[in-house]
Amino acid sequence: MAARTGAGRRMSLARQLDVVLGPRSYPIWIGQGLLADSGRWRSVIRGRHVLVVSNETVAPLYLDAVLRGLDGLHSASLVLPDGEQHKSLARCAEVLDALAALKANRDACVIALGGGVIGDLAGFAAACWMRGVDFLQIPTTLLAQVDSSVGGKTGVNLPAGKNLVGAFHQPRGVVIDTDTLATLPPREYRSGLAEVVKYGAIGDAEFFAWLQRNAAALAAREPAALGEAIARSCLHKAGVVARDEREEGERALLNFGHTFGHALETFSGYGQLLHGEAVAIGMVLAAQLSQQLGRAPSRDTQALIALLQALDLPTALPAGSDAEELLRLMYLDKKNLSGHLRLILWRGIGAAEIVPGVADAAIRPVLRAA
Repeated sequence: MAARTGAGRRMSLARQLDVVLGPRSYPIWIGQGLLADSGRWRSVIRGRHVLVVSNETVAPLYLDAVLRGLDGLHSASLVLPDGEQHKSLARCAEVLDALAALKANRDACVIALGGGVIGDLAGFAAACWMRGVDFLQIPTTLLAQVDSSVGGKTGVNLPAGKNLVGAFHQPRGVVIDTDTLATLPPREYRSGLAEVVKYGAIGDAEFFAWLQRNAAALAAREPAALGEAIARSCLHKAGVVARDEREEGERALLNFGHTFGHALETFSGYGQLLHGEAVAIGMVLAAQLSQQLGRAPSRDTQALIALLQALDLPTALPAGSDAEELLRLMYLDKKNLSGHLRLILWRGIGAAEIVPGVADAAIRPVLRAA
């Protein structure tokens, strides 16, 4: 069922949430058929110049649909290689060169069509071009839909660590077309479920219980369960971002498992371990450390492990992991202050907290045991 809007475009049924940031507030649309619904998302494009940035996996599937929606504008596209290893300054320079070739002005818009790598990279390029132009997020992976596309964190990786170069730059809107998940490979889909679990783990015990009851439906990609999980995840993220846009307090809780996870991604080599897989392992490590420090009960750690395993996500470090090297890499995390680790731990399901000054001597046994 659909309604029609001007120029014969079809308006799909969609759920709309809003990230409330005063004059920089923006909508998140969630629904089926949204890529073809240009009557909705074109409304946030303010200028004539539009660059669509995608990758070699997503572009053959969805780029033409987006370009059709830009009919009448001065648009171009840039297709980059796929993979975390390409979230780099060199690829960012390619986006900036494409904007220069387009003769993009300060009212230009960059559209990020792809997963979290494309969203972060294109968003960072938009933040840099002429000191900041608009961008629109069209995430096509579950992980990007429930996490990285919302909140304005953009950036690229360095060999020394993940996301060390970046900027806060909010999008003009987020278009979550759930139909794109039909083409998502199983491993990529499961990776996204880790971030969904995170929202229940850090601040919503009722949602965590819902995930436990609906794990089989989510694993099977049942549309009703999937739509509910995406909406609840985005609602949680939008609320946190509205209260703490620049991660000066509460927003840091969204990094539950990420200090461990980012270190593991860097150690393994970008692309060898998917982000959600690393976060799943990282959440278990954070829960185990919380338990060891007497901050959380063991039953909650076991419940987290059971849910992640029900969703076919890893819960232990890969063979060959080096505890000392992982600990060294954890010190590159952006949440650390004055050379001291600042970790996101928990008191149990639904109760994450920021814990500064965790001693290396407490972390080593957890890494070695994992």
